[in-house]
Amino acid sequence: MIRNGFTGQDPHSGGGDVPQPPTPRSREEVANGTGMAELHESIARLLASRGQWRQAYHHLRSALDMMSSDKPAVPEQLRSEVELLRREHAKAREDSLRDSLTASYNRRYLDERLADLVAENAMTGEGLAVSLIDLDWFKVVNDTYGHLFGDRVLQRVVDLLQEALPDGAFCARYGGEEFVLVLPHILPNSAVQVCEAARQRVEHFEWETMAPGLGVTISIGVAHEQGTGGHVSGEQQLISADALLYAAKRAGRNAVAYRKGAEVRLAGAASERITETGRRAAGY
Repeated sequence: MIRNGFTGQDPHSGGGDVPQPPTPRSREEVANGTGMAELHESIARLLASRGQWRQAYHHLRSALDMMSSDKPAVPEQLRSEVELLRREHAKAREDSLRDSLTASYNRRYLDERLADLVAENAMTGEGLAVSLIDLDWFKVVNDTYGHLFGDRVLQRVVDLLQEALPDGAFCARYGGEEFVLVLPHILPNSAVQVCEAARQRVEHFEWETMAPGLGVTISIGVAHEQGTGGHVSGEQQLISADALLYAAKRAGRNAVAYRKGAEVRLAGAASERITETGRRAAGY
């Protein structure tokens, strides 16, 4: 009954299937301990996917003990333990989808949720924006103030990115100092406005309260798909956003780049800075 659900998978790879909650158990199965054993198993898989091996082992041992025990549980105790396990399972699953440093979503959640939103957008045509964000000159911050301080900067930037996001939108860490904002059910102009507002929040934050002379800005590439005229995968939309991010950086950084027809444009105060290199990125 015990499956190798958390062996053979690299917990740091960010890939693979996301562990799912166990199949609901009947009252009889819960009463004889089978349902609780599966809850322990599922929690063990979730914990192992984050490299929390000691806690995973504890739950796996509990599952083994329950399946090898012939002693029936007291009903009141059983109900209490099942509820506790369900809460612990929900927390473990949520933690398995979060970046441990910034508490934003991780690549595993991004890949899973973005695939669902792309499929949904293909049917509804309500619009989906994917924005790739990179901190400008972040290596200088690390080299000047140290990596632990750089981690604090990343945490603050994520807080600023997540302010005032529309319903259904979310932030995920893409890798290093790169993040993704996913904005479902949105028109192109509104997506650009959301990203430009986020850029301004980062630029105008009082960074000197963290360290004298510190300033932090971000560059953003916004790729929007209306969901009509052909299917565009999440990976393709991320590639488009990456090309637009490159255009924002080539145009001087601290900017939001987006595509209007065949032309790449910059939002807000940076709108006059677009370069010919940036324009060519529209065909990337």
